[in-house]
Amino acid sequence: MLTITQALVDQIVAHARQDHPDEACGVVAGPVGSGRPERFIPMLNAARSPTFYEFDSGDLLKLYREMDDRDEEPVIIYHSHTATEAYPSRTDISYANEPGAHYVLVSTADADDAGPFQFRSFGIVEGEVTEEEIKVVEAY
Repeated sequence: MLTITQALVDQIVAHARQDHPDEACGVVAGPVGSGRPERFIPMLNAARSPTFYEFDSGDLLKLYREMDDRDEEPVIIYHSHTATEAYPSRTDISYANEPGAHYVLVSTADADDAGPFQFRSFGIVEGEVTEEEIKVVEAY
């Protein structure tokens, strides 16, 4: 199960809507071993694509060094789908290399802000996808 604050949900959704029609992506870091997402880190989609996301390798290296210095790890790796449901694609599954992370997907297919959006979390380990329950809290 992913436990996340409403504030972080709002930040992830806002980033996804802001980058639409391109996919948005980013990380939420937390203290090593805690499983608690705390620090929102929006990233640039280097692919600048409505159907694919890619972290810039330099930005990603810098982020991992920073997390290491702060005794953090990626608790959530998120991205948006702009025209499809919030479910990992074959490409998403093949690039999932953090078995301990929650992979959050937001669908912005209904981007007019009038309709509901999908916010879902998955565990992806060795190509196996498992949807996780999400518990939204005001604070930890």
